[in-house]
Amino acid sequence: MGVAIRTAGGDDRELVVRLLDEAFQDDPVSSWVFPGAEYRRVTHHRLMAAFTDATLADGRVDLVEDGSACALWMSVPAGDPGHGGADGGDDEFAALRHAVDPDNERVEMIGRLTAGIHPQGRAHEYLWMIGVAPGRQGEGLGTALIGSVLDRCDREGRAAYLEASSERSVRLYRRLGFELTGEPLRLPGGPLMYPMWREPRAAGAQA
Repeated sequence: MGVAIRTAGGDDRELVVRLLDEAFQDDPVSSWVFPGAEYRRVTHHRLMAAFTDATLADGRVDLVEDGSACALWMSVPAGDPGHGGADGGDDEFAALRHAVDPDNERVEMIGRLTAGIHPQGRAHEYLWMIGVAPGRQGEGLGTALIGSVLDRCDREGRAAYLEASSERSVRLYRRLGFELTGEPLRLPGGPLMYPMWREPRAAGAQA
């Protein structure tokens, strides 16, 4: 059976924030931004809320109908770094830090560092985040969410980009046609992030 997917709206905000918060509690990058399980438990959701609000305003949130998984996408034009990093973006990153966790410089740093490695020069779809409820992982929900957008990218001849937060994720995304691009980003004193790019596939290409 197929996975029913719809575009989330403002009424879905709290569901999406809660889903992302739960899905990323043990993620290596989230653990670096918010070190310590208790600190992360009480603070992490504010960053997920900021990401959700930005995507609802300027991108698209795809949501599995039963609320078990979601994906945050931004359509990035050529020349835009895709993270709000152009034309005074540092101020945007500072504003994010002050809104989410003012004393935590890593909230601002993660935005600046990922913006610094984001490809420019070609329009593409940017998979900002994808979250699957912990009890539903391994059911193919994430693949279904991503695949629906990649099918459209293939039809329109449009590339896609993401940053994988673990080697396990790299292997999954490679199966979907993404390839590593450039050197991994090592967060200071923390894990690696892996920039990955996907060229559109020609009609009839093998999955």
